[in-house]
This record gives sequence, structure tokens and C-alpha cells, in this order.
Amino acid sequence: MNHGHGGNIRKLAFEAGCDDRDILDFSASINPLGPPECVRRVISRSLEDIVHYPDPRCTGLAEALASRFSLDPDRIVAGNGSEELLFAVPRAIKATRALIPVPCYMDYETAALRSGLPVKRVVMDADDGFALDLERLSEDIRDRDVVFLGQPNNPTGRLLDGALLTELARRHPSAFFMVDEAFADFVGGYTSLCHNPPENMIVLRSMTKFYAIPGLRVGYAVTSLPLAEALRADLPPWSVNALAQAVAKAVLHDEGYAKRTVSETARLRSGLEPRLSGLPGLHVFPAAANYLLVRIDRAGTDARDLGRKLLEQGIAIRICHNMAGLDTRYFRVAVRLEEENERLLAALSEALGVPEKGSAKRRGKKPALMFQGTSSNAGKSVLTAALCRILRQDGVRVAPFKAQNMSLNSHVTPDGGEIGRAQALQAQACRIDSDVRMNPVLLKPNSETGSQVIVRGRPVGNMSVGEYIRFKTELVKEAWACYDSLSAEYDCLIIEGAGSPGEVNLKSHDMVNMSMARYAEAPVLLVGDIDRGGVFASFVGTMEVLEEWERALITGFVVNRFRGDARLLTPALDYTLAHTGKPVIGVIPFFEDLGLQEEDSVSFKEGAMLRRGPAGGNRKLLDVAVCDLPHISNFTDFDALRVEKDIAIRLVRRADDLGAPDLLILPGSKNVAGDMEFLRKSGMTGKIADLTAKTTIIGICGGFQMLGKEILDPHGLESSRMSTPGLALLDMKTELAEEKTLRRTEGIHTASGHRIFGYEIHHGQSTGQGQSVLARGNDGFPLAFGAPGERTWGTYLHGIFDADEFRRWLIDGLRERRGLKPLGRVCAVYDVEAALDRLAARVRTALDMDYIYRIMGL
Repeated sequence: MNHGHGGNIRKLAFEAGCDDRDILDFSASINPLGPPECVRRVISRSLEDIVHYPDPRCTGLAEALASRFSLDPDRIVAGNGSEELLFAVPRAIKATRALIPVPCYMDYETAALRSGLPVKRVVMDADDGFALDLERLSEDIRDRDVVFLGQPNNPTGRLLDGALLTELARRHPSAFFMVDEAFADFVGGYTSLCHNPPENMIVLRSMTKFYAIPGLRVGYAVTSLPLAEALRADLPPWSVNALAQAVAKAVLHDEGYAKRTVSETARLRSGLEPRLSGLPGLHVFPAAANYLLVRIDRAGTDARDLGRKLLEQGIAIRICHNMAGLDTRYFRVAVRLEEENERLLAALSEALGVPEKGSAKRRGKKPALMFQGTSSNAGKSVLTAALCRILRQDGVRVAPFKAQNMSLNSHVTPDGGEIGRAQALQAQACRIDSDVRMNPVLLKPNSETGSQVIVRGRPVGNMSVGEYIRFKTELVKEAWACYDSLSAEYDCLIIEGAGSPGEVNLKSHDMVNMSMARYAEAPVLLVGDIDRGGVFASFVGTMEVLEEWERALITGFVVNRFRGDARLLTPALDYTLAHTGKPVIGVIPFFEDLGLQEEDSVSFKEGAMLRRGPAGGNRKLLDVAVCDLPHISNFTDFDALRVEKDIAIRLVRRADDLGAPDLLILPGSKNVAGDMEFLRKSGMTGKIADLTAKTTIIGICGGFQMLGKEILDPHGLESSRMSTPGLALLDMKTELAEEKTLRRTEGIHTASGHRIFGYEIHHGQSTGQGQSVLARGNDGFPLAFGAPGERTWGTYLHGIFDADEFRRWLIDGLRERRGLKPLGRVCAVYDVEAALDRLAARVRTALDMDYIYRIMGL
């Protein structure tokens, strides 16, 4: 543990017997927020410059700094970290002695000794909190001395009065003052001495600590012109490489990052300091920067032994016994992120054999895994369902979760709440009931710029994009509360993201992708659809736009929907690993006809779920047409139809494509007024009316409302139109009520005598005269209504086609009207359970399940 400096990760990992990445490093005081977001893109953009030698005077960086401090740029000298400049100072100024208040950064003395200078230490007293008496120091200063001062001091964190320090330097013009402001940027309200340093002062500043780029090594000195030229003469040429210069110049302009760092560091330090002090036997010295000096005041306890115990748990602290003025009782810890500080406190409590005062034992998050995608419709929902079923088969009590879902395909939970249909399917994969906590926020778009917002299963209103973004601050807490509540009841959660984490325009208010993964402490698998092409570029590109903390959460990639021999992908898999450091842990084949609902309307509108066939093209197949409405909702209503082999389903968006189908379905809609306008403009309204004599027409939910004479929306729930004329194929009117109907229903279809079931999700209340009641619920409530002759009818019941006997009865009726013989028996079973088992079996063989269990900690 006798390290010269903190932060030697390789050596620490060797001693701990673990990988470098498994060390939680409190020994080096680096910005806990990580590098600014711009760093990666600046490096990427500047790579082309590495074919040239870097600017030896770092002109661009010097000019940027000169503008900040209102200085002549020639007074600024950049170096390969402030350390290089520190070692150059004693040589450049030709000092004759070093005067060093201790304790302090150990390399002040090292730099002096390597330059052949004798060193005089001025010892600060721990009983005074290591306060430096400047008047006493003044008495020790001689001509040609170089005085080394930390501002703030490292490791004590004490800050000197800048005005008094400047006055001291001016009182001793024949001495030199090297003031190290390496950590000064962390101090809120601090005014740097760089703004107007005396002629005999050299102010050293480090950019690597504050901007979390120690691997790039950038620092600078501000001093008088003669001393600046002397420093440059002592440095090697091309000291600062081109990438470091480019990054350093860029991060200076990120004022938001700087303000955020100062406030967050102060908050984190104020949270950590009293908790450390609360551990029996520890004395913590107040500090102004991003680290804390701690003394062990307990007999028989040595900081070196404590350090070894912590390292066994993968935690490194800075043992300070090799700093002059300190002994084996002292250690220093960096201020890190909250959860990391919690880990340190728990490890210290264990190593010291004492409970932390005033706190109960903390429990970590339950195991979790998150699927995110390189795009929408990459296959996240289906893979989440697959893994849910696999874990359930393996005896794990698992539940699904998606913080925010945007979908017009929704489902009613047993307690009457509304969630995304994908989460309901995933719950079924877990063999548990669906629950509003699985999808706390559901957005149902009803215009190009607005959506109905549903929170914990209940609508709270329609919002524009801007209104919703402002509302998100409340929704984040709601989502976290749902996650915690659900997590407490299960062994693990499988989380689904939305869209892509690489959507840079959405990241600032993200609540469903990386921010949720961080809250859940969930490793992330990034899913890409190779059937669309460019999947490996998408993996690499997504990683490039992520911040460092986001990249750390991604533990691997999944290639989805691959056709062919997976061995052909080996070069691409190797390239991806080499470029990102993350493995591809599975190649999922393209599954034809899974028999499961699609995750969103993308595949539906591409026709991926349909058995295509031209209208009347094959006389042995019944022609089923579905109106492709712009605001189509609950398109999974037709999933059960595609298991039947004697029908062909097609989407219709133009009047010329309508033809004369055996069955025309008007699906659900989240904006009935807008979709009726679409039907009129497309010329389909007249064509649909002409079909009533020959074609069976069925309207579901919004499509049912369209079959009537008028739709009234007095509260503006779906559009600004108060009244919208319908197709007038049924003698009824619909009024949208403020209260939404949400219920699961079972009943009997009167004519067939067959059981039907499903769920209702609608604001509409439909009334009319002369309609036949075609089906009733078990409670006697009417479920389906038809015109005389029953060729045109409608229902609010989503999933009405899921019942095998009723579906076959309906299809056989269509066959008879076509002149085909009815089959008279159930020919296909719509069995989601069997489909989930098939999916799980296929995905299990394609994914590295050992890897998944390992990263989840199961």
C-alpha cells in the first residue's frame, strides 16, 4: 500500500487480484461527474490532426485562457499536466532553497530535491486544523527561496486568503511563490490568483482533475513574462499533444458543466463528511475541495491495514503516511457519486467493525437487466418478453418494467388500469398479472405534437410536447416509486428502454433509458436490428454519442433478426469488440410468424404481421382488408386472425386499393375526427358505403364510432372538432366523455352462442335506435351492435377475435357468403403461451445466458 500517489489503478488492481475496472478509486481526487460530454466528440473530430506535430506553444489554448483571465497569452505556459510544470519551476527560476509548509502534496519536495535545492519544512499543527500562519511563514522566507503552497492544500483541503497571500508575495519580491491551484476550480466562489499574480508568483492549475481527463494530461502556469519564458525554455518541445490541446480548449467553454460540478461536489462533500465523522474513531478535517482528510483516533488501528481491508473489497483510499507532517493514522478519500460514497461508508463500517451511527443497514437494488435499442422497433419488447419467460422457466420470480411507453396499443390490467400492450405480454411471459406499476407512464399520441398522458393506469390529460417535458420532473419520481415497489415483490426486473439512448435531442429529459438504468443499477444490453442494415455502425455510433457514465452501463450488444449463417458475422463481432470494448452476446435469428403481438405500429404498417395477398387474387383465401388509419390504435386486435390459414390480410390506405374484400375492418383510433378526415380525403368513405351489400364491415372501438352518424367531442379530448360526421352505416351517435372506460370483459355472442372476451378502452359513449344487440357481457351489458341483417356491426371490445370458436364461426360465415364450404371446426389455436415458450426456447440458444446471469448477479 506504499504508493507514491493515488490513482495507480493498475497497481491497485494487481494487489487486489482483480480487473482494473473493478476498482472503486477514492485515492485520486477526480471530478466525480466524469468528463464533459464534448470530450469524446472533440477527440473524434481531432483525430485527423494527429498526423501533424502539435503546436509547441499551445496557442489556441493559451488564447482561450488569456481571454478568461484578461492576460497576455504569453504569460501562460501549458504543460503535460501541472506536474510537468511543477518539476520545471525550481530549475527555471534558479531558486536556492525550497520552503514547504507540510503536510502537503509530496511532489513539492520531490521537485525541489531533484533540482538540488535544500528543503525547509514548516509544520502545520493538526490541533489547529492544519491552518497555515502566514506571518510565521513570512519570518522564514529568505531571498531566492521558492515557497510551495497549495490553494487549497492537498491533502488537508484548507484554503488560504488570496489577498493575504498576494500581499505576502509582494512583501518578499526576491523570493518566488509557487501557488498550486490544482483543485481550486472545485471551490465555489473562489477567485483565482491567475487574474493578477505578482511578478514573483507562479500559479499552477490542473485541467485534468476538474475536467476528469487525467489520462490526457493538461495543466498550465500563469506568471510574469520573464518567468514564463524561463519555464518554456526548460520544457521539452511538443509537451502537450494535439488531442489534449483540442479537448482542453473545448472544455473551457462548457460553463454549465463547471457550475454543475461545483454545486454537485459541494453537495456530495456535505453529505459524505458528517457520515464519515459519524463512524466511531474517525476525525474528518473540513475541506473546501473534492476530497477529505481523515485521521483514525483509535488505538491499534492503522490506515495501512484499513487500506488493505478496503482493497479486498475493491475500494482504494490514499494512505497519507508518506506525506511529510502526517503518520500512519491518516488517509484521504475523494468525494465521489452518492452511490459510490455509500459503498465506501459501508466498507469502512465493516473494516472498522463498527456500525455507522444513526443509519440502518443499507440494501442495494434488486438484480435487473435492461434492453435498449439502436432505434425504435429493434426488438426490445420481444426480447424482454423472451428473457422474462426464460427466467421464469428457470425458477426466478421476475417482472417487466418500462418507465415510459409511447404506444396506441394498450391493455387493461385486472384492476382496471391502462398500460402498454407490450408490458402486458411481458407480464404474461412472467406468468403474473399485468400491473400499472410495470408501465407507470403511457403516452397515446392523438396529434402530430400532442398525446394523452396516462399515469399509473389513469389519464391525467392531453399535453403538448413542451407541456409534457415540464411535467416529466414529477413523472420521474412516479416511475422510480413504481420501480421500487415492484422490485420489492420480485427477485429481479427486466427493463425495457424506448427508442434509442443515442437520441441527443431527448437525453436532457430522459426518464426511460440511461437515467432509468442508472437508478435501477441495471446493466444494459443494446439491441440492433440487422435486417434493417447498418447494425454494427449503429452499435459503434450509439456508443460514440453516449456520455462516459452511460457507456459504462452498456455491458454488451445483441444482434436481432439475422438471416443466414451467424459464423459469417465473426469479423464484424470482433471489430465491434475491438472498437467499443463491449462484446456481442447474442445473434438472434429472424423469426417468421412468432405468433406474438408486435411491440409498436412500425412492423404493423410495414405489413410484417400480415399475410399479404392481392384483393381477390387467390379465390381460396378470404380477403380481409384493414383500413390503415394514421392514428390506428390497438392493432393487436388482428393478431389472432393471422393464425388462420384460409384468410389473407392486407392494409388499405388508398381508395383504389380497397377492392371488394370479404371483410373490411375499421380499427381503433386515438383521433377519430382526424382519421375520419383522412378517410374522406382519400376517397374511401364513398367506397366503404358501396361495400355494405357484399362485404362484412366490422368497426372496433374508434372504428365502431366511425360507423355511426356523428362523433361529438365537447371536451376536446381527441381534437379541436366539436362534431365530426361519421359514415352513417349505423343509426347511432357517439359522445366522448371525460371519464375513460377501462375494463376487462367476457360475454356471449348471441347468434353463435360462443364465448367472447377482451377489454374496453374508450371515452366514447354510443347511443342509437334500431340497432341489434349482437353480444352481451356476463353482466348483461351489450357488447356488440349491428345494423339490420348484421353484415355491418361494431364493438368496443378489443381482442374480440382472440376466442378460437367465435373467430372460426365468423370466418366460416365469410366462407359461406363466398360460396366456400365452412370448415366447421377450430383450425388454429391462438395460443400466446405456446408462442412465448417457442420464443424463449429460440432466444435461449442464441443468447449467452451464462453471461446474462453473471452481469445480473443472479
